[in-house]
Amino acid sequence: MDEGKAGAPGPKPQWWSRPRRAQADGAGEQLAPPGAERYATAEGTTAAEARPVAPPLPQDAPREAHPAHPAGQAPVGPVAPPVTADPGHDAAPAPLHAPDPYGTPPYGGPGPWAPAPPVQRPVTPAHGTHLPPTGVTPAHGTPFPAAAPPAGPRPGPWQYDPWAARPHAAPGSHAVAAPAKRARRGRLVAGAALVALAAGGVGGVIGAHLERDGGIGGNVTLPQASAEQASRAPGSIAGIAARALPGVVTIHVRGGEDQGTGTGFVLDKRGHILTNNHVVEPAGADGSISVTFNGGQTAKATVVGRDSGYDLAVIKVTGVSGLTPLPLGNSDSVQVGDSVVAIGAPFDLAGTVTTGIISAKERPITAGGEKRDGSDVSYVDALQTDAPINPGNSGGPLMDAQARVIGINSAIRSAGSEDGPGGGQGGSIGLGFAIPINQAKRVAEELINTGKATHPVIGVTLDMEFTGDGARVNTKGAKGPAVTPGGPGDKAGIEPRDVITKVDGVPVHSGQELIVKIRSHRPGDRLGLTVERGGRERTVQLTLGSADAG
Repeated sequence: MDEGKAGAPGPKPQWWSRPRRAQADGAGEQLAPPGAERYATAEGTTAAEARPVAPPLPQDAPREAHPAHPAGQAPVGPVAPPVTADPGHDAAPAPLHAPDPYGTPPYGGPGPWAPAPPVQRPVTPAHGTHLPPTGVTPAHGTPFPAAAPPAGPRPGPWQYDPWAARPHAAPGSHAVAAPAKRARRGRLVAGAALVALAAGGVGGVIGAHLERDGGIGGNVTLPQASAEQASRAPGSIAGIAARALPGVVTIHVRGGEDQGTGTGFVLDKRGHILTNNHVVEPAGADGSISVTFNGGQTAKATVVGRDSGYDLAVIKVTGVSGLTPLPLGNSDSVQVGDSVVAIGAPFDLAGTVTTGIISAKERPITAGGEKRDGSDVSYVDALQTDAPINPGNSGGPLMDAQARVIGINSAIRSAGSEDGPGGGQGGSIGLGFAIPINQAKRVAEELINTGKATHPVIGVTLDMEFTGDGARVNTKGAKGPAVTPGGPGDKAGIEPRDVITKVDGVPVHSGQELIVKIRSHRPGDRLGLTVERGGRERTVQLTLGSADAG
């Protein structure tokens, strides 16, 4: 510490220090502020007298108020050196006390922390002012003439002064300015982030609007998959339908007051078409039958042959070229669960394709029976399917996965039906029945070749009123004895009132089921029948006979 040492250099006088006003006693000598003795040099002069004096501030600038220093204590900041006012000019007002380096400067004036300006404004003393010779230090107490204020208007707090020094932060003041700068930078960053977030949200909304509405103009363009090849795998539903539809026809029948619609399919290129008997039956002998092909071509058709017991009929068209016969499969190879496709014209909707599976095989059903004599009753050992079949599908093909015909759709079980499957009106509930193609093929060949079909028989008359389990032989026939003399049953030893319980080991529970099982074979086939008589069972062998459809 240098306090109390005579020769210790003190703080340098600052350029903003103002000279005190001359004392009123006219001594012409300005009193030094407290602590001025510390500026004394060896030659007896103060450091302030040896340094150039800064120009005074304008007299109209407000003065600073500084707190008084405690008695006997030197001011903390630098003390302004004494300056003698110029005689003939008004001296600048002197501060009441030494300036406070940490005080707030007057509004518009430089602060105590501002360094000396890089360039001082040149000061020209008034004419006649005595200046000490250059390099000569005046004696202690010699008044030094104050610098004359510059001519012209004094710069106010809002005027630009090119000679004024730019304010700089004093050492130690950056601790206050740096946080403010960082705060401003933080506010700028936060504001920029908010602006970017808002811009992103607005852009997202606009983008979603443009994508949804197809642009500013409002024209909507919906996304769509590109066109694909029309061909499909041969085993797919579409592939099967593509191969089968050209060979499927829609049949319209009129006869008297009756009319109906059904389906059929082409058997050969000669124009033979297979369908159900109940489809063409309304035409009778004088009615008309019209056939419409898948391509829209129509042709008249005639009946080649029909059989009500099998519910099958063959019709023929002439003068039609480019026919597409459908290949026939083997119904004995069908398994439960196999996929199938049904094609027809339900309610006259031509070319309708439905799909399902084989639900069961050898399902004994009877259809028809509207005539009193029972001549219209058909007995079918049917294939059961859940493929939707509706009125108008009758006579249409049931296809397997190789696009081969395995059955002819013939009957459905509807929700309102109580008498069993039939061909009447009703909707599909997933219980459809088709004539196996093996049976239909034999009958179709006979109808084409001879105009009529043959039925396999065992030569006995059954009691259709029997309610027990099995098929009971009647006591008498319709036109003769219950067991035809010399027939297959007579030769096997079957007698009236015998009960047949099995066919080739398969149980039968009624007379209708026995007929269905017999009709599923060809004439000449050999069968084994289990016969019960007097509580005892025995098995007999017989060869099926033949009977023409009457």
